[in-house]
Amino acid sequence: MVGTLPGRSQGLGLITEPMLAELRLDRVRYSEINLWTSLAGSLFALGFGRLFDRWGLWTVSLVMGALGLVVLGIAGSSGIPGLVFGLWLTRGLGQSALSAGSLTLAGIAARNRPPSVMAIYSILLSVGFMIAFPVVGAVVGSAGWRPAWAMVGIGLLVMAAVSFGILRRSNGTDGNSGNAPTSEGEDFTLFEALATPAFWVFGLASSVYGLVASGIGLFNESVLNELGFAPGLYLTSLAITALTGLGGNFLGGWWLTRAPARLVMVTAMSLLALGLATLPHLTSTWMVFIQAAVMGLAGGLVTVLFFSYWPATFGRRQLGSIQGAAQFLTVVASAAGPLVLARIQEASGSYALAFRILALVTAALGLAAVFVRPPRKPSACTSPVTAGCR
Repeated sequence: MVGTLPGRSQGLGLITEPMLAELRLDRVRYSEINLWTSLAGSLFALGFGRLFDRWGLWTVSLVMGALGLVVLGIAGSSGIPGLVFGLWLTRGLGQSALSAGSLTLAGIAARNRPPSVMAIYSILLSVGFMIAFPVVGAVVGSAGWRPAWAMVGIGLLVMAAVSFGILRRSNGTDGNSGNAPTSEGEDFTLFEALATPAFWVFGLASSVYGLVASGIGLFNESVLNELGFAPGLYLTSLAITALTGLGGNFLGGWWLTRAPARLVMVTAMSLLALGLATLPHLTSTWMVFIQAAVMGLAGGLVTVLFFSYWPATFGRRQLGSIQGAAQFLTVVASAAGPLVLARIQEASGSYALAFRILALVTAALGLAAVFVRPPRKPSACTSPVTAGCR
């Protein structure tokens, strides 16, 4: 999952300003490019989700290797066409396919303990991103964005080779979600999962967080500059968000073993709405740090929920396809995030209106999560004595 960095808005945010300056691109046009390449790339999550179910999870390593080659290509490319093609492939292979594959692999490994195992998974990837972001950011600042991206591409190729050897040796009934031993009477197919309100409430709530995170992540420096803060402050706020996100991972993993998932989601959406509503009113550095901490805590809770909810709720038989569908929603939302912020900022002269609107949407989804109930597969209710079916 850490290898998806070049395909994520937060990762691209590390090179956005120097890349825009070099290519002479304005933010609105770049946001439009980002939107359409992300939307086209989101289809990779659906296709590769089925591929992981059918061929086995060793194919995750192949996706990682392909992503490494694409990142190296971007580092050596010139001109807008090369950027567009490269962004499409990094979004498709990284943000969509590799994310879905990583989550599917972790969901299968979690077996009957999704909350606790996925909390550990969330903590590991949070630590990984906490290391990766400042390292890549430092290389961007000292050597430029092209050497930094070349370094990332080489790292991906190395990780692909290592993970390929591990997954090929372990591939078997536990390495292929299509052959994993599951209780098929309780597991959902993709279309059965899509027919439940729970899929859409949790999917859309997670997607709105992705929209917010991608929009702020890509234009974090610009947002804080508008509020009158120094350009380098966004790196510190990003570190605080990552640290408190780690705390949210711990809290979410512990809480999900003791409380319904909807209660955790309501809390996460409430914190996210609070962070968005207060963002336009930050006037001092300490306020920026507190707001970043609130957003990080909300993000940590949403992350554990998103990682653990699908296998725990819908089973593992078609987990790759279901995870791919959920990932598709988050990718589409993440693609729209920067454009939403850029368009509203261009029209109103400020990011404030965008944050207020998103705060209301987030609060509404949190309210919807209050009423959603765990779904039951229709075939599980054929017996009149089945608990919870009446």
